[in-house]
Amino acid sequence: MSEKLFIDFHIHSRFSRATSKEITVENLARWAQIKGLTVLGTGDFTHPGWLKELKENLEPVEPGLYKIKSQKVKGKNNNGFIADGRETRFILSSEISCIYSKNNRVRKIHILVLSPTFEAVEKINSRLEFIGNLKADGRPILGLDAKELLKIVLQVSPASIVIPCHAWTPWFSIFGSKSGFDSLEECFEDYSRYVYAAETGLSSDPAMNWRLSSLDKITLISNSDSHSLRKIGREANVFDIELSYRSIMEAIKLKDPKKFLYTIEFFPEEGKYHFDGHRLCNVCLSPAESKKHGNLCPVCGKPLTIGVLNRVEELADRPEGAKPSLVIPFKHLVPLEEIIAEALGMLPGAKKVDAEYQLLIKKFGNEFNILLEASQLELQAATLPEIAEGISRVRDGKVIIDPGYDGVFGKVRIFNQGEQKSICKQRALF
Repeated sequence: MSEKLFIDFHIHSRFSRATSKEITVENLARWAQIKGLTVLGTGDFTHPGWLKELKENLEPVEPGLYKIKSQKVKGKNNNGFIADGRETRFILSSEISCIYSKNNRVRKIHILVLSPTFEAVEKINSRLEFIGNLKADGRPILGLDAKELLKIVLQVSPASIVIPCHAWTPWFSIFGSKSGFDSLEECFEDYSRYVYAAETGLSSDPAMNWRLSSLDKITLISNSDSHSLRKIGREANVFDIELSYRSIMEAIKLKDPKKFLYTIEFFPEEGKYHFDGHRLCNVCLSPAESKKHGNLCPVCGKPLTIGVLNRVEELADRPEGAKPSLVIPFKHLVPLEEIIAEALGMLPGAKKVDAEYQLLIKKFGNEFNILLEASQLELQAATLPEIAEGISRVRDGKVIIDPGYDGVFGKVRIFNQGEQKSICKQRALF
């Protein structure tokens, strides 16, 4: 029986660099419910410490999926801050950093691996242990050609799948300007036929990827690549399928819009590599402006970090706005906490912002219900008028964005300065 599933395949555990120490299996399950995710990637299954915790805390449920062991959740008290819905399902996932030389250039490619069983994961890990130190980081760095990684995964676990991560970011991706390739075939050669999907990343969206006819044959997916609990689900995938590993993989491979409904995306300008730039000099440039400067920083004269939009334009064989005949739709969203923070004129994480966030979760069940499903009348009855207006504007794409560049996140604004107060006054007057 099919149903609507919200899935985020790509996250990290606390064993990866620059991640929250609060990331535990139980906390991930809880926050997936708060966000509205049906299935969440475990992240970091290559790390022995995290894999041990996964095996201790998870039990199989639907084929190829896992949930927290029943005895682990009995008697747990989440202080009322937990969303409605079933227990979170987990899918075994891990990101691997391949750094190697090919065609006289150093390549740095991040690869996501999804697997159906702990047995498959252990076989993959046993092969990778001979190549690099899996204990060093939750996202291990291996001197391994991406094609060879794909071969290893398929040899030991044919049901597993390999997906290039954040495909366009400059430093660590398959198409990145600093160390990537110009095509799937250049990277994976004859094994490219086993690459069924690529991850758009925060700095690109499907519409940008549609400009390359060479990508028509694969499916575009979106994931959070989260390093903290609150960031999970900031990008995600929505399916209408039976809840099982096999059904999920088939929906990705077949690219059927009746089964793979849409992806949830950042506004790509918000990603930290959308435009070109030089962070040290506070220089942010569009591709056209970079070209005028010969791709050199106008302040210090050093090479700019060429961003995602520029790289897409370099490889594109279609004009902006082109749309292939078969695509998976997408929706741009801004995380609820950011909408509330701007509406209140505060920073995310402020006590008042968090209190309003918790109140809305209790009223609507989870964040995706609020951002995607709740009617404007329901929102106006449940929260402050400026917050309801902020959610509406994001749905309509009415946002103002200063693009991200060279590792600096873009700044999304929903309101002009002081506009929130006028909205509040209008509501009071009405």
